[in-house]
Amino acid sequence: MSKINKVVLAYSGGLDTSIILKWLRTTYDCEVVTFTADLGQGEELEPARKKAELMGIKEIFVDDLREEFVRDFVFPMFRANALYEGIYLLGTSIARPLIAKRQIEIAHETGADAVAHGATGKGNDQVRFELGYYALDPNIKVIAPWREWNLSSREALIDFAEQNQIPIPKDKRGEAPFSCDANLLHISSEGKVLEDPAKEAPDYVFQRTVHPEDAPDEPTCIEVGFERGDAVSINGEQMSPATLLTKLNGYGHDNGIGRVDLVENRFVGMKSRGIYETPGGTILLAAHRGIESITLDRGAAHLKDELMPRYAELIYNGFWFAPEREMLQAAIDKSQEHVTGSVRLKLYKGSATVVGRTSPYSLYSEQLVTFEDDAGAYDQADAQGFIKLNALRLRTMAKRRQIS
Repeated sequence: MSKINKVVLAYSGGLDTSIILKWLRTTYDCEVVTFTADLGQGEELEPARKKAELMGIKEIFVDDLREEFVRDFVFPMFRANALYEGIYLLGTSIARPLIAKRQIEIAHETGADAVAHGATGKGNDQVRFELGYYALDPNIKVIAPWREWNLSSREALIDFAEQNQIPIPKDKRGEAPFSCDANLLHISSEGKVLEDPAKEAPDYVFQRTVHPEDAPDEPTCIEVGFERGDAVSINGEQMSPATLLTKLNGYGHDNGIGRVDLVENRFVGMKSRGIYETPGGTILLAAHRGIESITLDRGAAHLKDELMPRYAELIYNGFWFAPEREMLQAAIDKSQEHVTGSVRLKLYKGSATVVGRTSPYSLYSEQLVTFEDDAGAYDQADAQGFIKLNALRLRTMAKRRQIS
């Protein structure tokens, strides 16, 4: 165990991180700096500051990172239409690099020589946090209490809290039905009542969306405006990134949009069942693909779709700051130069359907595709040579089969 002088702890103010705070001071005899990030999780964060003060912490950071989160992390990811394993919109994954980045910044500001997180040794978050730390400061020391201590159960945690006069909320004394992680993009629920993938998730698990069956019987129609691949307005009203996503979350909530029940492959090797709600993100993805459909060339669009699974996997596995992710981002951002315009969507009982799209840079030509007179824009006779050239190798192989 190397000597630690000062550590920056990613601190939520909850039971686990409060126990970690005390454990760090007891185990390492070090000074602790707390960092609480407001990523739009929908909780009051000042109690975290007060709790840190009560526990004797002198340097406390509570930072509103919502705009940076959406502008510099969520929006770049959505330019890629990123989905992990074809369905997961990476709500938890994309938040970790920002938290890691700010932790390292605080460590440098306060002269800390270590950082700590509350991720368990079974999950992906430990990897995401620590790859971020090391990418930004190769000399930083990292403390992961769940990989070091012998507090292996909820009962052991509560015993430790009681022995060290750490307040325990009443709802933490019983067995939590599931665990949650939330930010402005999504909320995820895992564990306990969700661990059997054969059983349907109880209704009380869902917190950010009404049940689609209970959504309004009339559709909600909205228009999302884009500039260079990023959403900038709703129904003609310009909005900041975080404000826009918040607004889309409201539409998604009311119309039961964005629910996912997923069994995913964790980076550490096990399968995990999670319930994800990404109401605004689901609408945003549909809208972005809608504007791309008329502004992206076929070759660029298809190449993007080929790159996307690799890009999504890099984010899921924690390689946001890796050069290969940055290289892919440069290609993706290049593709977005003319992804500008507006998309109309119909939101109805769990679905977000594109019903119209316009752009000053549209590649769509009514004259080319019309079934009526196209005034010579397209000579249909040209298709014969096109087909024959593409069929040449197929015909050659067919002739070989005839003589074999």
